Amino acid sequence: MPYSYTLTATIPASPDEIYEAWLDSLGHSEMTGSAATMSDQVGAEVSAWEGYITGRNLELVPGERIVQSWRTSEFEEEHGDSVITLTLEPVEGGTLLTLEHSNVPDEQKSYEEGGWEANYFEPMIAYFSELEEEEAEESEQQAPPQTAPRHKAAKGGGKKSAATATPGKPAKRRAGAARKPKPAASARQPKRAAAAKQSKAPAPRAKAAAKKAKAKARPAKARAAGKPSARKKPARGKRK
Repeated sequence: MPYSYTLTATIPASPDEIYEAWLDSLGHSEMTGSAATMSDQVGAEVSAWEGYITGRNLELVPGERIVQSWRTSEFEEEHGDSVITLTLEPVEGGTLLTLEHSNVPDEQKSYEEGGWEANYFEPMIAYFSELEEEEAEESEQQAPPQTAPRHKAAKGGGKKSAATATPGKPAKRRAGAARKPKPAASARQPKRAAAAKQSKAPAPRAKAAAKKAKAKARPAKARAAGKPSARKKPARGKRK
C-alpha cells in the first residue's frame, strides 16, 4: 500500500536560487553531481540521475513551490507515479526546504531512510556553500582599494603630499626635492675668479714705482739709525 512522508532541510541559498537550480538541466546536474534534464514549464517531462528518475512538472510557483510526478526505475508497472512537493520558505541562513513525498510504494522505503539526504540535501548544501564562498572571493577581488585618509593641507600651500596622492598615479615630486646639486662658486665661474685675481695684482709701472719708493726710504732709515740720539740732561737736584 502506498504511503507518504515529509522531510525538511535548511539550504544555504535563497528560495529563488533553489527554484532556478532545480528546474535547470545544468544547475540540477551540478547540484546533485549527476546528469539531469529539467524544464521550468508546466507539463514538461523531466529526468534525473542519468534516467534513474523520470517524471513531469505538475505545478510551478516561482520561488515558492515545485510539484513533480516522480518514479524510479525500481517501480513496478502496477505502481503509479509518486508525487514530490517542494515548498521553499526563506529563513535565517538560507531556505527551509520542505519535501512531501506521496504515493510511494510501500516496499520502497530507502528514499525516506537516507536516500533524499544522501542524494539531494547534502549535495545541495555543499553546492550552494561553495557558490557562496566563490562569490565572496570575487567580491573581495573586485572591491576598490582603500585610499589613505585625506589630511588638511598645511597653511600656505594646497599641494597634496605623497601619502594623499591619488592611488595608481605617481606622487608629485615635492618642490626642491631630488634636484641636481648646483656646482660650487669657485668651479662655477673660473673666468671671473681669474679676472678678479688679475685685477688685484699690481700693474708693471706700479711695481717699479713701489721699488723706487722703497729704495729712497732705505737711506733715510739708515741715516736715522746712524745719528746719535740726543742725550738727556741730568736732572738738577733741588737746593735745600
